[in-house]
Amino acid sequence: MNNTEQDRWSRVKGRLRTSVGEDVYTSWFARMDLECVQDESVRLSVPTRFLKSWIQAHYTDRVLACWQAEMPEVHRIDLTVRSAIRPIAPAKEPVAPVEVRPVARTDGRPAGELRSFATAPVSANHDALGGSPLDPRLTFASFVVGRSNTLAHAAARQVAEGRRGDPVMFNPLYIHAGVGLGKTHLLQAVTWAGNSGSERKVLYLTAEKFMYGFVAALKTQTALAFKEALRGIDVLVIDDLQFLQGKSTQAEFCHTLNALIDAGRQVVIAADRPPSDLESLDDRVRSRLAGGLVVEMGSLGEELRLGILKSRVAAARVHHASFDVPEEVLDYLARTITHNGRDLEGAINRLLAHSKLNNQPVTLEMAEREVRDLIRPQEPKRIKIEDIQRVVARQYNVSRSDLLSSRRTANVVRPRQVAMYLAKTLTLRSLPEIGRRFGGRDHTTVLHAVRKIEALVAKDTTLSEEVESLKRQLQE
Repeated sequence: MNNTEQDRWSRVKGRLRTSVGEDVYTSWFARMDLECVQDESVRLSVPTRFLKSWIQAHYTDRVLACWQAEMPEVHRIDLTVRSAIRPIAPAKEPVAPVEVRPVARTDGRPAGELRSFATAPVSANHDALGGSPLDPRLTFASFVVGRSNTLAHAAARQVAEGRRGDPVMFNPLYIHAGVGLGKTHLLQAVTWAGNSGSERKVLYLTAEKFMYGFVAALKTQTALAFKEALRGIDVLVIDDLQFLQGKSTQAEFCHTLNALIDAGRQVVIAADRPPSDLESLDDRVRSRLAGGLVVEMGSLGEELRLGILKSRVAAARVHHASFDVPEEVLDYLARTITHNGRDLEGAINRLLAHSKLNNQPVTLEMAEREVRDLIRPQEPKRIKIEDIQRVVARQYNVSRSDLLSSRRTANVVRPRQVAMYLAKTLTLRSLPEIGRRFGGRDHTTVLHAVRKIEALVAKDTTLSEEVESLKRQLQE
């Protein structure tokens, strides 16, 4: 670049700074460089694809006008990315279906099964924000509805079928469930359906990708742009919220959540526990999440498990027409594999792999041999602190509000200590979290209660029997 071009570029930047203001200029244009001026076009470069996409969408005319003020003959701005640094890495292009191979999950969790009829994940729309990859199989058409997920499915469909400008019925929609029960499937189905037309901008992000994008935007001094882009989304879909970490990242998520909801934009969130149990999140975030529609997807009943198995067999037969699983084998799998949907899918993939590679039909004997490690003991019931408080209050004839109050009369103190003891022994909640759930008490108060009841149970037979009775009621 010669001195004349450099001088012109300096004047253009000055005009641009005056035109858009200091804050916008710093966020968007401070790292834009001039590559060359050729005939009627100017070639500029930025360090990230994120910047390129946003500038092209919102500021191309402004940049061109500033150049034309210096060089009237310029009629085109070419914007390129000069490095591979990106706030959120874009997904790879989809590839053709494969025969039989292990496929990693798109949410960062390890793969645990063979997916013979899988295709590689493809990117969500709106690449400027680099949405997390979407699995083309996870649509509403392939989602099997049963008693445990009917409400979640109906709510997700309602969101997906909405139009820009329609009033939002519930916001946010918060879906929680254990591993492998269909949360990610529903969220990706919402994204696929929402992006099937061009009317609304629907963005799917895992919590990890949200964190990575925000931190990267801070490093590249494009945080303002990142925030503005997120706030322009019509439907923001966030998966695995329990993995959201970091004080500044959580604060930005809270601001984004508030901005979208206040603007009437839809937010859909999934996590492995209800908002009240997300201990790492700020109270304000938990409160805002709980203010929408909170839906739990329960464990898969046998009828639903059978439906999932039949659906997976049908999907496999698209690429393997001769693949057949006898009814007695499907019944056996539905009856014995009770943990989650991924185990069911893994079972079908194993049968397909064995049948194809060994050229043998699927039999009950083969199934019993191939899936024996997927038959797990039934998980114990997940006990909630609210359940403990309710059962203890009923046992000792006090109210739940008494347990949470500051009252220190004997008829309240002992039940409160018992409830804290049960919360520590029957849940995975930390002492600070238990204290917070018992009226905002300090963790040392909870520790004192636990040690007190432990000591009394060891020598007081009546109290020991009461505690064991409470445990049985909670675990039934």
